[in-house]
Amino acid sequence: MDTNKDRTELNKTGSSGEKTSILRDIIDIVESTLITIFVIVMVFTYVLHPVNIVGHSMVPTLNANYDASTGNSDKIFMSTVFFNVKYGDILVINKNVNYLLDESGNPYTPDGAGSEAIGECIIKRVIATGGQTVDIRDGNVIVDDKVLSEPYINADATTADLGYGAFTDQYPITIPEGYYFVMGDNRNHSTDSRARSVGLVKKDQIYGKALVRYSPLKDFDILTDSWKGSDD
Repeated sequence: MDTNKDRTELNKTGSSGEKTSILRDIIDIVESTLITIFVIVMVFTYVLHPVNIVGHSMVPTLNANYDASTGNSDKIFMSTVFFNVKYGDILVINKNVNYLLDESGNPYTPDGAGSEAIGECIIKRVIATGGQTVDIRDGNVIVDDKVLSEPYINADATTADLGYGAFTDQYPITIPEGYYFVMGDNRNHSTDSRARSVGLVKKDQIYGKALVRYSPLKDFDILTDSWKGSDD
């Protein structure tokens, strides 16, 4: 019996098995890494999108420390899928077209001087949805005959019609189905549905819904329930 030969063959077999096991582990790691990268890419391509907030219209909820000169601004993730629009949602909107209401309460696109859409991306909060009635009176927002409790608005802001705004002399108005009435939290410094350049938001103008503020990191916040106000 040639024990040396047997031992050599066992060593070769063991060494080959170890190499195969190591190679399999490497393949598994590479495969897991590629799948993880693919999932991350898909999420940030089709589900979550980063948005840099500009301006003061959503203070204090967003951009409380905004400084255009230094680029100091809040950054959020918005979802572009899997959401229903409801009161309190913060939406990123493409206001390429402004919609007003005619005497019969039907939406239309105005023309003529001073009626152009703002023509830019805006971020605002949903105040009323299709079928609801909105009134702005005595510094209050009234939806379906109930004065809204709005703990999210800037303490120094006053809610008022803008004067020759989108719906001046028409309030109270009923929002058509498929449209939304939106406002900024900083009511004194917000161009929103009260303005002719914004008017009502049509569903297909919505880019997405704000989910979280991720920057600055110290101010990380879930935005989906921000309509309830701060817990401070």
